[in-house]
Amino acid sequence: MSTSEETPPRGAAGKPAEGPGGNDLGKALHGWRDRLSPATVGLPAGGVRRAAGLRREELAQLAALSVDYITRLEQGRATSPSPQVLASLARALRLTTDERTYLYLLAGQPDPGPGHVPAHIPPGLRRLLDQLNGAPLSVHDAAWNLVEWNPSWAALLGDPSGLRGRERNIAWRHFTGRHGRIRLTSEQRAAFEAAVVAALRAATARYPADLGLRSLVKELREVSTVFAELWESGIVGTHESATKTIDHPEVGALTLDCDVLVAGGSDLRVVAYTAAPGSEAADRLALLDVIGTQAMT
Repeated sequence: MSTSEETPPRGAAGKPAEGPGGNDLGKALHGWRDRLSPATVGLPAGGVRRAAGLRREELAQLAALSVDYITRLEQGRATSPSPQVLASLARALRLTTDERTYLYLLAGQPDPGPGHVPAHIPPGLRRLLDQLNGAPLSVHDAAWNLVEWNPSWAALLGDPSGLRGRERNIAWRHFTGRHGRIRLTSEQRAAFEAAVVAALRAATARYPADLGLRSLVKELREVSTVFAELWESGIVGTHESATKTIDHPEVGALTLDCDVLVAGGSDLRVVAYTAAPGSEAADRLALLDVIGTQAMT
């Protein structure tokens, strides 16, 4: 996810220019932050807290932005956040569709239309993520950018909260050699690559106005010979249920079922890893729920 931070325009006497809603943007962000508890978004609530809501640094972590930029937004010193920043904030703050539209209005940006890849997680899908924490789950948009994940997913595949921009895109990571912990056979690799390329080709047809998606495909064709050849070949593939092996540095290898589900009406992909009850993999998943992302010594 791109989260470029923009320098606010300067008005008279060098003061930050006011946006369409004055500092209403900052007030709204502060209010939305205050209504979310750390537990709601899967964060520890340690330390003395003056309010029940999220701290700025916690929102910054969730939205993959700097604390300084969140501060400037709330204080009205940054008044022109990019659409990518707004999308990250809407997702981190768990805004409803109407609230997201209001956020874009306050920032003076058009609400993303049907020509852009949607990344907003509807309330029903959000509840699914919250209530099924025992299974590693992640959510990706139509361009295969990582949008959201639960603690079990971070424990299994590594905490992605420090990743920025293209580092959160599955296609980019795979075709540039950042394979992570998933072990693929040659057949699995070929099937995965065909499915990813086909998905991106379909996404470019559905979202022709999305500049980020077009840029991703262009750069992948430039940096990866494999991607470029598959793209030119017109290869067709779909993500299907598969068995994958994850080499975890603390609990060893886990062989899990991997399913990709498409959330109706949102074009989001939910990737779920599960293990048969009573299996060794299920026991190791349960252990991961205990140790989380901490290394055992």
